[in-house]
Amino acid sequence: MVIEKDIFEQLKNGETIPPNNPQACKLRDASYATKKLLVQMNNSTDPAEVRDLLSRITDSEIGESVAVFTPLYINYGKNTKIGKNVFINFDCVFLDLGGITIEDNVLIAPKVSLLSEGHPIEPENRHALVPKPIHIKKNAWIGANATILPGVTIGENAVVASGAVVSKDVPDNTIVGGIPAKIIKPV
Repeated sequence: MVIEKDIFEQLKNGETIPPNNPQACKLRDASYATKKLLVQMNNSTDPAEVRDLLSRITDSEIGESVAVFTPLYINYGKNTKIGKNVFINFDCVFLDLGGITIEDNVLIAPKVSLLSEGHPIEPENRHALVPKPIHIKKNAWIGANATILPGVTIGENAVVASGAVVSKDVPDNTIVGGIPAKIIKPV
């Protein structure tokens, strides 16, 4: 008998999850458990309570230097890592099954979407889940309503302009903008 790897381990390894994976229900169950904590967090007005609930959602310590203006929407949470002195503004969406790493001193404006998971283009495979990590390096600034797509790294000190859709890595010390995002100039 072959014992299948845990679905969360498969995601961590960047493996595509087929729609008929017998463990797919674990993803939904984990998402519902996260949603329960999100409802509490998004209805709290106490910054310490918000950080405590976010610590429980991410299963990691969220320090006092982190500020989160709720609402924040996360589908899983355990694959999100947040550094020190990070600011997350209102109405952001983190789909983190593929992994999201936010390093120290990052600014995330309102309505930013960090989407670390997607689907294959081919119609016959479209319901599969393809995880690819997002990495936002130190001191980056993600502008309002920007979308960061699966597998993208945002470089140190980089700026993503408002409304940008970032589908490729952003070098350190650059400003990108547009759809798809392109380098505008150095910082």
